[in-house]
Amino acid sequence: MRDFTDDLRFAVLPQVGDGEQRSEFAGTMATHPLVHQELAYAPEYTLYNRRLTAVAMGAIPPDEAYWRLRRQAVLRHTGELPIEVRGPDAERLLDRVFTRDVSKVRVGRCSYQIACYADGGMILDGVLVRLAEDRFWYGQADGDLTHWLRAHAQDLDVEVTDPQVWISQVQGPDSLRVLAAAVDGAYPEPFRYFDAARVTIAGQEVVITRTGFTNELGWEVYLGPEIDAAAVGARLLEAGAPYGLTPVAIGGARRIEAGLLNAGADFDGSVTPFAAGLGAMVSVSKGDYVGKAALEGADRRCRTWGLRVAGGVARLGPVLWQAGAPAGRVCSSAWSPYQACGVAIVRLENPDLGPGTRLEVACRDGVTRDAEICALPMYDAERRIPRGDLVDIPERP
Repeated sequence: MRDFTDDLRFAVLPQVGDGEQRSEFAGTMATHPLVHQELAYAPEYTLYNRRLTAVAMGAIPPDEAYWRLRRQAVLRHTGELPIEVRGPDAERLLDRVFTRDVSKVRVGRCSYQIACYADGGMILDGVLVRLAEDRFWYGQADGDLTHWLRAHAQDLDVEVTDPQVWISQVQGPDSLRVLAAAVDGAYPEPFRYFDAARVTIAGQEVVITRTGFTNELGWEVYLGPEIDAAAVGARLLEAGAPYGLTPVAIGGARRIEAGLLNAGADFDGSVTPFAAGLGAMVSVSKGDYVGKAALEGADRRCRTWGLRVAGGVARLGPVLWQAGAPAGRVCSSAWSPYQACGVAIVRLENPDLGPGTRLEVACRDGVTRDAEICALPMYDAERRIPRGDLVDIPERP
């Protein structure tokens, strides 16, 4: 039977005025407050955290978006869902759920955090922002952590809420120049990788972080319901005009090259952080947390790697073979304009296999091709680009 899911598309219309009746389904398919900036570029949307997020722009082909990201700067309105955890026991709750020590995250800093089930399988990942000693935002990937946090907070003095915050990101080598032009007054100093700061943009005080889902230099802005998002968005486009800044749909090749995993695609509840290649994000020295006992006894070998395919793009699914025997599945795939080959994130059946292993893979065009396992990230292994320690602007063919 034919799978029609790839044929589904969402049409997004401008939001109705305050005096008009909203659909009872509006809360399940919420749109970013700056969605109007995308409509001129023929966007296509998917559901992410019950929010619509652009996965393609008909007016900006994927290759063009890729090169703008690598060479200039891009603006992306994301579907990430910030959860607010607030109260005297906020840190205690988060330490009960996350695999890294939250007490080490200072006010004004961010931390990549993973939540696991009791058996060590990953629920989802995201970026934790410490706004105050007793207040955090957790920008979660696609999934549901709110109910999990509330379930583990029964005996604690803490609130877990949806602050109705949306995240937009400016990414690329010119991104900090856009920030300098966009802020009112002084540029935040210092503003290091994974720092958080409060700045004023277009008269609106907003939280910004030196984070992003690209492994390029970049930053993100958090837009709450009290913020005039339209004013902030207009200022960003104005500040970014000299750098060709427009809204784009990004992810795909650059995310894969960077080894940035997508919840639900590159891992699920059956995958431990070790199998996902995220063992460094698991602390065995901190106090007890959900999944710790299982992780202490888990196989620590990595099963998640990159894949390069000359001349084609791998299909998704269990389409990897070694000497005719099933070898694993392709989790994400795309064409890399920079490496001029297909790239993918794969999960192998045999944890003893790794970079340099030759496999066969079924490709989107129906051809089976030779491919090679590689490390992640595929380049910039020390992540010097997003840290600002390396300026690497590739030439466009």
